[in-house]
Amino acid sequence: MKQLLVFVMFASLFCWLMFSPIYKHVLVIRQALLQQEADYMLEIGASGRYGYIDGRMVEESRNRLSEYGFSAASLQYEVISTTGAPADNAASPLLRGTGIRLRITYPYDNLLNIDRLIGLAPPSADARIAGGGMKMSEYVPSQ
Repeated sequence: MKQLLVFVMFASLFCWLMFSPIYKHVLVIRQALLQQEADYMLEIGASGRYGYIDGRMVEESRNRLSEYGFSAASLQYEVISTTGAPADNAASPLLRGTGIRLRITYPYDNLLNIDRLIGLAPPSADARIAGGGMKMSEYVPSQ
């Protein structure tokens, strides 16, 4: 009986040691892709040409991230300004010096359930990884 128990314990530990780094790597890559996309969208949206991040830009971002395996429906975008003005209105771009904050989140999708093999609790079902940042708008209205 002891030998069977030891076998089961070592088998689960061996599985965790083999596969956990792969899942952690996937998690790190997902977070890096979210951060890269947020940086890109902020660079474009806060440029002198736009001064906003609208729904069209968000849809293009969803399409880009879905090419990497993200579920487009699970991505959540939060676009706000430092002044409280809408940061997603193309008719009223944010003027130079106003901050645009962007946060993109995505669920863990049971990615860390393998940690249960060694007694670690995975993140809750509503926990999300995120990428984001803030950039000052460079938009200046033309005369």
